[in-house]
Amino acid sequence: MKYGKRQIIIVLLMIILFIVLSLRLFYLQILNKDKYIKLLDSITINEVYSTSTPRGRIYDRNYNLLVDNVGVKTIYYKRKLNTTIKDEIDLAYKLAGVIDLDYKNINRINLKEFYLNIHRNKLNKRVTNREKNLLKKRKINQNDIEKIILGRITNKELSTLNEIDKKAAYIYYLMNKGYYYEEKIIKVHASEEEYAYISENLSKLKGINVKLEWERKYLYGDVFKSILGSISSYKSGIPYELKDFYLNRGYKLNDRVGVSYIEYQYEDLLKGEKTKYKLNKDNSYTVLKNGSRGHDIVLTIDINMQKEIENILDEEVLNAKNNNYNTTYYTGSHVIVVEPNSGEILAMASRQLTKKGDTYYTYDATPILLTNPVTPGSIIKGASMSVGYKSGAIDIGTTMLDECIKIRNTPAKCSWTRGLGYLNDIAALSYSSNAYQYKTAIKVAGADYHYNGTLNINENAFNIYRNTFLEYGLGEKTNIDLPVESYGLKGKSDNPAHLLDFSIGQYDTYTPVQIASYINTLASNGNKYKLHLLKEIRSKSDNEKIGAIEQEIKPNLLGSVNLNQKYKDRIRLGFESVMKTLGRGYMGNVLSPAGKTGTAESFVDSDNDGLIDKQTISKGFVGYAPSDNPKFSIVVLSPNVKYSNTSSYISPVNNKISSRVSNKVFEILQ
Repeated sequence: MKYGKRQIIIVLLMIILFIVLSLRLFYLQILNKDKYIKLLDSITINEVYSTSTPRGRIYDRNYNLLVDNVGVKTIYYKRKLNTTIKDEIDLAYKLAGVIDLDYKNINRINLKEFYLNIHRNKLNKRVTNREKNLLKKRKINQNDIEKIILGRITNKELSTLNEIDKKAAYIYYLMNKGYYYEEKIIKVHASEEEYAYISENLSKLKGINVKLEWERKYLYGDVFKSILGSISSYKSGIPYELKDFYLNRGYKLNDRVGVSYIEYQYEDLLKGEKTKYKLNKDNSYTVLKNGSRGHDIVLTIDINMQKEIENILDEEVLNAKNNNYNTTYYTGSHVIVVEPNSGEILAMASRQLTKKGDTYYTYDATPILLTNPVTPGSIIKGASMSVGYKSGAIDIGTTMLDECIKIRNTPAKCSWTRGLGYLNDIAALSYSSNAYQYKTAIKVAGADYHYNGTLNINENAFNIYRNTFLEYGLGEKTNIDLPVESYGLKGKSDNPAHLLDFSIGQYDTYTPVQIASYINTLASNGNKYKLHLLKEIRSKSDNEKIGAIEQEIKPNLLGSVNLNQKYKDRIRLGFESVMKTLGRGYMGNVLSPAGKTGTAESFVDSDNDGLIDKQTISKGFVGYAPSDNPKFSIVVLSPNVKYSNTSSYISPVNNKISSRVSNKVFEILQ
């Protein structure tokens, strides 16, 4: 047979390609075999990580350790290759004889499954020929057969299981709960004896091992615990509601993470670095990289001050409620203490009441300082005076008559049951004249006032007030370094009467932390510092000593009140004057105090039907000391402290708390 020229060329090309391919295969498979095997191994290596790593520790401003880690002895199971059901049952019985485990709540179905695995040969005979034919014809599957057999296990048969059998059944259930390749926790908080026995007999207990899980230890018990936050458990891993947040950041579903407040806010710092392992073909581990504890952090909180304040709140809140005079809807009080020229929170606490039987108890409700707005009342008159000065409605020494103000179709608005006469700006603050603020607001709004006449105000008047209030932090989030915070409630009406209410703190409502920002701004001469709880970030440490300082959190000046210094000085002088009149005693024996009391009309939903139906009185106090160079600012709020209108009595709980706390804070800061 003769070949054409084209065919010969094709054959030659094929021979050349074959030679090239052969040489290439020789190069890869013979000359560089070891190199490419190592490369393949590096690509296909199965890496896994430890499930628990010590988190960074949390300290207070004086380096008192608040939150530490404690190792929890844990027994766990990880299935080895070629492990049979019989192997696992035998292992369960071995463990049942050496560890103490509460198995009383084991489900009936788990007992049946265990009984089936022990007596499978006998129980398989209970499958009928008809059912076998259905299985053969694929009208039912093996899972259906299992359910049929389980259903035919009798109570009498289950009653033959003794206590060891039941414990082994529970252990077997724990060994097979979840995905087969996961580590299964058999027991946490194992005893020293249990831990030692397992450690010494690992070769006899195929798949069983021990390790230290890490849990948080709170060295001051429940003090400040709600704000310190919490982490997820070794059982739950990442909570469902936080799943997307953490998975998008590279976490695994079974990771233990911060789930609230400080632990959540500073998760990136506190989380430890897991130990990385190589998963070998026999399901054993080889350490690739050792893990490490997370960063230590230092908070601005003074834990001893915090503890004292919580104790004071517990005592005074209970005393006020147990006296039970006009306190029907009083449920607790709030306190916040801040360092003026840094915004560092020294202490923050709220105690609320609950009733069991006939006895009242307090509980920690500190998180509501960020979320539950209150009607502030006269404590915000420092901001209201700023509006008057800034707009030119009043000036230093401006005098006005304190009298009832009456707008047509609205009730008369008065300071007290009787007029206070003519007052200048200092006296207006000192005696908390509502009429002075009403008349100032009318001037700010560009309106003409006549008794029982109409009042037409500039449509921008509410914005004029709110813009200045924002400079103090009222009406906006403080952006405190905690994950939950609300704005408070902003009124929507532009009724002229509501503008007058606004000027005395009876319209918009604010959260306690916003009010803390307001008084702290006054204390720091009009400088609004961001409130914060983180003071220092420390390096990771592998011993008991705190890590080296990596970052110190500097004061963050958010802005300043746009007001001439002479007016700032005037407001501060007015706050000093308050402490010689209505505010006398509110700051105990503290030297040179300045502050403002407040009484507000407030309302509650008495039957939780979503409707406000009861009018109450709330009390508040804001202050700072010493007035010329403040070391601290303070907020004390007692919402709904009075109910009955048949008596003028108002519980002095707010005064008592403020006085005791101020004394204690001043003592600690000396």
